[in-house]
Amino acid sequence: MSPRDVARVLAGGRIAIGAGLLAVPRISLAMWIGRDAADRAVAPVGRALGIREVVLGAMLLHTLDRPQVGARWLRALAACDGVDLLATIAARRALPAYRRPLIAALAGAAAAAQLGAARAIAAEPPERTDAIA
Repeated sequence: MSPRDVARVLAGGRIAIGAGLLAVPRISLAMWIGRDAADRAVAPVGRALGIREVVLGAMLLHTLDRPQVGARWLRALAACDGVDLLATIAARRALPAYRRPLIAALAGAAAAAQLGAARAIAAEPPERTDAIA
């Protein structure tokens, strides 16, 4: 699988997670925060997180054919997932014990994959714009 394919899969996953958070925020967030997600006050936060995920995934897809821009977006998304990982670790005592490793693994793996794809895509030679067709 090429680095661009990895990036497309990651962007698609981010969009799918975001869509789930938009459509059913309390159910989607239950995977991360457990039964506290049932609180009605959680839904707006879930939807805000959901739209963030949809927009970030869509922007990656939009910029992926421009190697330098796509690589920057991948690094930004890796930072977002790194923050999710750190937030999960920081709140680990308040989160359901059996969900912590799953969320940490997802966030950590996504961050690492995005950084790897960014490095490979940024190393691609720039496209020539002066070529005659």
